[in-house]
This record gives sequence, structure tokens and C-alpha cells, in this order.
Amino acid sequence: MNTDKHRCKNGHGKGRIYPRFLILSVSICVYLWLIFLTSCTTKPTDMRTLVPAETLVYLETNDLAAALQPIVDAKPFKEVAKTKPDFSALKGVQLAVAVTGFETSEEKLTDEHSVGRVQPHFVAVADTHVWNYQAVAFAEKKLGGFVADIYDSEPTLERSDKHGGKYFMWAAKDGRKAYALVIDSIIYFGNDESAIDKCLAVKRGESDSVAKAGKVKSADPATLASGYVSTDGVAQIANIVGLKFATEAGEDSEVQSAIAGILPQLIRNSVTDIKWIATKTEQGIEDRYQIGMPTEIASVFSETMVTGDGCNASSFKWLPADVPIATCYNFRNAQVAWRSVVLVAQKRTDAFAGKVIAEFSHLLLEPYGIADPELFFSASNSGATTANFSPDGEKPILIAQFFDEKKIYSSLISELSKQTGDGVKTSADGDVATFGIGLTLFSGDSDTITSLYPFTRGVQNTKPMLAETIDRGFDRNSVSVTVGRDSNTTLFLVDMLAREGHGDTQAVSTYLTETRFTNSGMERKTTSDFGLIGAIIAQLGQD
Repeated sequence: MNTDKHRCKNGHGKGRIYPRFLILSVSICVYLWLIFLTSCTTKPTDMRTLVPAETLVYLETNDLAAALQPIVDAKPFKEVAKTKPDFSALKGVQLAVAVTGFETSEEKLTDEHSVGRVQPHFVAVADTHVWNYQAVAFAEKKLGGFVADIYDSEPTLERSDKHGGKYFMWAAKDGRKAYALVIDSIIYFGNDESAIDKCLAVKRGESDSVAKAGKVKSADPATLASGYVSTDGVAQIANIVGLKFATEAGEDSEVQSAIAGILPQLIRNSVTDIKWIATKTEQGIEDRYQIGMPTEIASVFSETMVTGDGCNASSFKWLPADVPIATCYNFRNAQVAWRSVVLVAQKRTDAFAGKVIAEFSHLLLEPYGIADPELFFSASNSGATTANFSPDGEKPILIAQFFDEKKIYSSLISELSKQTGDGVKTSADGDVATFGIGLTLFSGDSDTITSLYPFTRGVQNTKPMLAETIDRGFDRNSVSVTVGRDSNTTLFLVDMLAREGHGDTQAVSTYLTETRFTNSGMERKTTSDFGLIGAIIAQLGQD
């Protein structure tokens, strides 16, 4: 069991893979959103008709102003920014980004350390709804400046007449290239010439578009933005995720090899596609993700991932107000839910991988001091509450209410297995600690558990961010509810959008994520101050 937010973090080892394909692709999209300064006056274009059917990842917005406005209207942004940007000139500007492939490479840093990189092959298609000469000027000046920023140097530029339009190619000294083509009011921009060629084949009617393929529905006018990851896209992303987790698994080459081989299998055989839409609500920006699954898997999870009485977040009272992230799990039968995850994982992989999963699945809960997950869940009421006291995910803890004292303590690692009662018990290596209060178990990162021990003796968390976030309300059918806080995103957003803030003023942004299972797969909804779009813009500022 782990919290619902995963972060990439720096470290040591042979190499680290950062699957930033989505961030890189959407970063291009966001950048173009921010620098288009011409208002739209013509009929909106169905952007799906401009990109090829074999697109792996597709993102679009039909109104840049509508997509950006909720971000600067959010309370944390207004508290920090001296001025609020005016996006009226962006009203109606349309943009679509299509990722057509991924390329992985390894950059050697030292003799012992290297870093893995993922480069998406993409094309961004913008309907500027302006005269051709204006679109050409934009491509040459604005996109040229963007390319120079990316390459950290002034690239060479070649101009030509090609494909019935104005063609631009920028080349960096290290060999990297970027391309743009302007035809009428449409701009095609990307890092892969073949991706632009595929879009032109769609334009000529020589190949099908995403719209004709029927996988991506027409954007709802009520949405701020939307996206789609195809089955082939999931398969390619699965390989990247496998490499990422393998390089983070330590120095053991056999363990790395097992993860790199098993995890992609599991993802490819368990996820069919992913859909995303962003909308504005009274509570903030709502990002909804639908993770499609094969019918047999979705049926199993819809029967086993059944909610209990609801996440009342009672365990949150033990957490300090400044905890970065906490998750409440809510299962009618946590043991059945756990068992179904392990069994499905075994069935969706080959015989060897299934055996490895059965033998090593218990390692997932080791950071919480749990040696026997099956026994643990058989003694807990509905699951547990997890939290992490470090933004980089290095200080996980678990709080669980239980009804069988003997079983719950027997499920812990050997040094912690004896009933603890009052007082903190620590593992031999000093990494994990635990203590109990009545029928409540606290276990996990040793330093955090030790600091919580006196906190639980009479000091309860009655006015924290967690309580305020929970008050937003959530779906009682959720099997997990995650609440979190962040103080950096606001500052990066202000730097990118408003340029100037009120000195050292900081404002905490919050989010609430709910997860549930249906007959078609998994649904996740995140309500936050800035949404996924805001998070991506903040990432641009951080980079």
C-alpha cells in the first residue's frame, strides 16, 4: 500500500529513467498557449481531424483563455501575485498535441552514474484563426525563440517553401532539430519531421485521423482541456515505466531485470487506454481520469474493490497540519481487495513473472513494517491510512484500526511482532518503528513514528489543512481518498504567469484525489486549486 502521489527523485545508481513524455509534450502545448496573442474570430476547428489515427498520446484545448483563467483565479495565486494576467486575447485559440512515438537514451554522467532520458516524438498543431502572414511571423519569431531557449543557444534556421506552405527547420550545434510548417492559419510544430508528415497525410486524405478512428470523442464545450492515451501508447509507456522502476530498485541486477520484464507485462495486459478531462467547479479545477481495463479485470475489481462505510478520515486527527500527503483507504474487505490485486497480477503475466509476484508481493508493504500483508489485512477494519512526511516520498507511515490484536502484531516484521502496547519499538536496522494506542497501530518510518508518539498523547489535529480539504466533500463510493498540500507550485506559477509576487509571501495549494472502480476500469478524480494544467506550467517554471 502506498500513497496516491508518486514523485521522481534524485539519487545514485547505474541510471535513472524519468518518464517525462507527458510533461514534455504538454509543456509544448502550454508554452504555445502562453505566447499566442491573437484572438480567434473564425469557426472552431475539430482538432481531432488534423492528427493521425496512430497517435499514442493526444491532448487538446478549444479555448486557451478558459483553460488558464481558473489557475489565476485560484485563491493561492491571488494571495501571492501582485497582478493577475489578462487572457482575453487567448479566447478561442485552439491547440492539439499528438505524440507519435518515444525514444529512450542513456546519458553517462560519470564512470559509475548515468541518467536515462525519454524523448517524445510529437507534433503540436495550432489553429491560429489569423491571416497566413501573421501565422508565418509567429512561427519564425516566437517558435524560433522557444527553440533557442530549449537548446540553450541560437540555432541555425533554414526557410523553404514546402508542402504548399512555409517550412522552417532549426538545428542546434549538438544535432537536435525542430520543425515548423505554416499552411493558411494552421501551424504544425514538432521535433520529428515524420510526425508532421503524418499530419499532412491526414490532410490529404491518405490516412485516417484520430477523429475517424473513433477512440477520441469530440471535446465537450464544458471542459477546459482533454486527453487520450491509446492502447499502443499504454504499451510504450509501460516499457518506460518498467525501466524507471527497475533503476530505482537498487544495485541488484537480477532485481532490476525482473522489474523491467514484469512491470511492462502487467501494465500492457491490465490497461487498455486512458482518458482525461479537466473542468472548472466551485471547489476548484477537477481532473478526471478513466483508466480502461479488459472486461475480465474490471469485473474482478468491481466486485473486490468494494467500499466500506466511507472514508471519514478519522485517522487524520493524528497527523500534523503540515503533512504533505495522506491517503485514507476504504474497503469493505481489505483482505479480499489485496488478494484480488495479487491474483490478477499473477494471471496477467507469464508463469515465471506470476511466481515472482507471489513470492515478493509482500515487499510492497515493507516500508510500513509489515511482513505479512494477508495477515495484516485480515485483522484490519477496512484498510488503513497512509501518510508521507517528506515531499520526496522517503518518510512513509501507516495508521490502521484493527479488531484482532494478535494477528495485527504478528503481521509485522520480526523485531516489531511482539505486541507493543505503549512505547515505541524499532527494527534492528533502525529504519522502521511502531507503537499502538488501544486498537490503533502506528507503523513506518522510524523518525516519523518516534516524533508522532508524544504527539498522540493528548495533542490532536483539529484545525489542519487536511480537515479543510476533507470538508470539500467526496464520493463515498471511493476506495481511497488522498489529501495533500504544496507550497512550491504557487510560486512557480506566479513566476511563469504574473512574473512578480509579493516578496516572500507563500500560499499553500491543496488537492483531493478520489479513486473508485467500475465495470469498465478505474476512475480517478482530483480536485485542486490549479489542476494538471497548472502543475505542468509550474514544472516549466521549475525547470
